[in-house]
Amino acid sequence: MSNQLGGIEPILCAQVIREVDRHLIELLASLTSAEWELPTIAPEWCVRDVAAHLLDTALRKLSGGRDQCRVERVDILTPQDVVVLVNRLNKEGVTVYRRLSPRVLTQLMEVVCVQTADFCESLDPFATAAIGVSWAGEMTSRVWFDNARELTERWHHQQQIRLATGRPGIMTRALYYPVLDTFLRGLPHAFRDVDAPVGTASLVEVAGDCGGRWCLVKGEDRWGFVGEFPSTVSVRVVISQSIAWRLFTKGIDRESARSELSITGDKALAEHVLGLTAIVG
Repeated sequence: MSNQLGGIEPILCAQVIREVDRHLIELLASLTSAEWELPTIAPEWCVRDVAAHLLDTALRKLSGGRDQCRVERVDILTPQDVVVLVNRLNKEGVTVYRRLSPRVLTQLMEVVCVQTADFCESLDPFATAAIGVSWAGEMTSRVWFDNARELTERWHHQQQIRLATGRPGIMTRALYYPVLDTFLRGLPHAFRDVDAPVGTASLVEVAGDCGGRWCLVKGEDRWGFVGEFPSTVSVRVVISQSIAWRLFTKGIDRESARSELSITGDKALAEHVLGLTAIVG
């Protein structure tokens, strides 16, 4: 684990998406017919559904992002509007693409993943993205953050399939740490309504070879990350890397997750770490 605090530097991970998708294609091609029907920790979705969702979102990325294709106008006025829209699109996509045979779905995924990776790598990471990362409280975001959000989607849904089928995970530092760093960027938004004295510090540590440390400090008007350890922290939350991704993507209930954490200090502040959700819906 690095001693450097996370949350400070841009996450330049466009090329990592290509590598994660390479593992995905190999995984899908290796599944048996029975494994495609196994349930996952995603509510109401089996392996087939998760794979269908990954294909759908990649196709939407190309159609809407690369090709600027808009076939319906949707007014987004509130964060709840984003949730409603994403849930509808996800449901529609899974309904259609789950009908494909494993062979067809995998072959389409291979083509689409290459084009998606090409598109993400072609973008200026510091330009303004087409959509904001809503779960981090941003209506507008930089491209690098939108790419990082895309990486978390590709990584954690693949991990759901691996968990369901008993396959080894892709928990290497090169692939998993950028996912964790992206998830934790949602902490300032999760703490936005927490009233505390200026200088109050909350330290979050993900334990393991792929993990890291993030320190959130209360400023005059908001919470934000710092690059150096403060002299004191009000709470230290340690999360195993094996469950961190599940905690932040609704893949484990809060009570079960709480029993797996180490919390030292202000437990009320720790609850806001537990409340971080780095997905929409």
